[in-house]
Amino acid sequence: MESVEADPRRSGTIWMLNLDWPTPNVAPLIPATFARIGPEAAEMLARAMGLLDSTAVGQRFEAGRRCYAAWVEGALAAYGWVSFEDEEIGEMRVRIRLTPGEAYIWDCATVTAYRRCRLYTALLTHIIGEMRAEGLCRLWIGTDQENVVSQQGIARAGFLSVADLVVTWVVAMRKLWVGGRPGVPDEWVSDARRALLGDRDQVWLNALSAKEVG
Repeated sequence: MESVEADPRRSGTIWMLNLDWPTPNVAPLIPATFARIGPEAAEMLARAMGLLDSTAVGQRFEAGRRCYAAWVEGALAAYGWVSFEDEEIGEMRVRIRLTPGEAYIWDCATVTAYRRCRLYTALLTHIIGEMRAEGLCRLWIGTDQENVVSQQGIARAGFLSVADLVVTWVVAMRKLWVGGRPGVPDEWVSDARRALLGDRDQVWLNALSAKEVG
């Protein structure tokens, strides 16, 4: 008999943007500049991320991840990370598998004092332009189901929600599956399944190691 937790399901949405799509040019509601930042800004970035030190930030840069930021009057107001190789998706502990020409945007946040100024969407717009200029073909980004504000900002930047990722806990196992959003072409849903579950509709994962066992 299967025993599940009282609230076993957790879900999120994966969004996609093909870089040959036309996208809106979203400007922030306050004057801001946008730029890629590197290890020289690790201490400032760590503070904005609420970290005690910059060790984890430095490790991200060393692994080839990039960070883009919004600046308001010389202060770091928003940031977002970009990966070009496999990356773990937040609390769901699912790795997205990227193919050449793809990138994954993740761990984006706006400093409290600068929220509700469309900095997040404007930052995404900047990242889209940078990736397009480098010749990439597709961007992915994920959201928790409850994060409506983030979803609105992502949609405003031109991304399309293509599939939902649902996680169910059964004893010490996690069952994951991907379901296409209404009206989304099957090809794009298949691409999301390939990226998230390796072309399978569902997988079982051990709760502790998060390794596939079946």
